Amino acid sequence: MTTGPTQKAPQSMYRDGEGLGVWEHRGKVAAVGIGHSPTARRWDGLAENSVGANTILAIQKAMEDAGVSPDQVDGLVLDADTTTGAHWQKGDPVPMDVVNAFNPTDDPLDGIAKLSAEWVIKNVPGLQNIKFTAYANHSCMSDCVVVAAQAVGDGLCNNCLVVKGWHNLAGRYYQGGAAAEDTLSGRGQFNLWGAPASYGTASQFAEYCIKYGKNHDMMAPFVVNSKRNGLLFPEGFFAQHRPDVITVEDYISARWIAKPANLFDNDIPIMASAAYLFTTAERAKDMKQKPVYILNHTRTWPRIRGVAPTLDDIEAAGDMMGRQLYEGAGITANDVSFQNMYDGFTLFHLFHLEGLRYRGVQRGEGLDFFQGDISIEGPNPVSPSGGNTGSGRTRFWMHTDSIQQIQGRAGARAITGVKPEIAISGGTMPQNVEATVWSATPD
Repeated sequence: MTTGPTQKAPQSMYRDGEGLGVWEHRGKVAAVGIGHSPTARRWDGLAENSVGANTILAIQKAMEDAGVSPDQVDGLVLDADTTTGAHWQKGDPVPMDVVNAFNPTDDPLDGIAKLSAEWVIKNVPGLQNIKFTAYANHSCMSDCVVVAAQAVGDGLCNNCLVVKGWHNLAGRYYQGGAAAEDTLSGRGQFNLWGAPASYGTASQFAEYCIKYGKNHDMMAPFVVNSKRNGLLFPEGFFAQHRPDVITVEDYISARWIAKPANLFDNDIPIMASAAYLFTTAERAKDMKQKPVYILNHTRTWPRIRGVAPTLDDIEAAGDMMGRQLYEGAGITANDVSFQNMYDGFTLFHLFHLEGLRYRGVQRGEGLDFFQGDISIEGPNPVSPSGGNTGSGRTRFWMHTDSIQQIQGRAGARAITGVKPEIAISGGTMPQNVEATVWSATPD
């Protein structure tokens, strides 16, 4: 069992600077299993559809996919924060029928509005040999992925579950938690909700358009492409619940949310869980699925100069991310087959793309690049997962797709214009991102 209370991953597990050289575990860690729960727009109050139940199912599927039994798993990395924005309100009664449907911890909301390692271990049958557990520092599967990769590389565990679950309760988005208090602390006291996120991204994008002589309508091909790819992702929300195709005209005519960000530039929160199984490259040879090797992971959290990052801040952060990723992986931008960076607000995917110098795209050239062929059938596939835009707000579709594409298991979403050999995925926003380089080979 776990040797003690689960702690946040120490900073030493993150590669968060330049000049670190090639990652010491390059090609020695591999993803071999994937598991997803069904999706839902909101929780219906039933135990079998709670974030806990979804997570159990995702974990069991990931182990089965890899051909690993629960007693062979000795590592667990997860994010304890499961909210998509709807918080459990103070004073609301706890549904004890849901609590008692599982093996509860001391916190009755565990498995309902949060998720602990203790709860997972108590409720997934057979997980009796966990010796390493850690929580991500950032509410994101991307953080879990980099911590798990380092843990396996460092020998802290051999078969590690990487887990992220989301709950979405009834109620307005971010009207609970700290946002429901009479006073706010930290950055929150200086802005209304949205300033660091949708509004902040829209401001950066507006500045970008002025600087480079572009316009919002030039985002249309990216969003339409992402929506199309999402409908080819059977695990995704829109493929399961809203199989609607959108057109360029639909995008251009959509109502503004935070101009110049419109309705389709914002993802929607959903309920879903996902799990991956990471192992050593040596052990991966005997697993059920083709291993996908990790060449590098990085964390880029540069300082910003104000409450919300400026365009200069964002562009500098994107460039730093690209340099760190390529340095640690021992590759260049020319080696990348496709990129699957985060797009919770579609406008900042542009900054990820330019920071990576994907297909040689420089600053100010991303929107022009979107006007070309960025489809899965073309030579320059962008966000083949469809991302959060195409499949709902989870921050894990891009990792799943990167693994599946390289394994040859992406189905109708399979990239055909290039051979999927090296991919980059990560999130969240350019100023605070954890990213991973995936490869078909360890070399």
